[in-house]
Amino acid sequence: MRAPRPCAVCGAAGAAKYRCPRCAAAYCSVPCCRTHRERCTPEPKREPEASAALPAPPAGSPWSVDDILSEDDERDRVPLQKLKLLGESEELRTLLLNPHLRQLLLTLDQAEDKSSLMKKYMQEPLFVEFADCCLGIVEPPEKENVLPE
Repeated sequence: MRAPRPCAVCGAAGAAKYRCPRCAAAYCSVPCCRTHRERCTPEPKREPEASAALPAPPAGSPWSVDDILSEDDERDRVPLQKLKLLGESEELRTLLLNPHLRQLLLTLDQAEDKSSLMKKYMQEPLFVEFADCCLGIVEPPEKENVLPE
């Protein structure tokens, strides 16, 4: 996996986690995104071969999967069809009604150091239940310990 690039706006080394959907410039935060958006001039976007098979984002979408993941992160990518299954899961919807879980997810989304916070949250039974539910939908467990009839 390739290390993050420097931010095109503030220049922070290795901090850029996101890419502009119009010109593919890398940036590190919402303030840098806003600054970049004000002066962005779209360049012809080169399409990576791997993303050619992915469906195009919906019209008017503020971002795409390519804005978050680089070509080197392909093995971490979940197909869009499987992600849509998350939205169709009643079990997941029921879990997301819990205000404590919603607060955990909001805090994680806004955190600077997501990795260490994720380790902490994986000790929370409610968060583990949420993660297991998501993984069960996206990557159903194989039936490896089932006895043949």
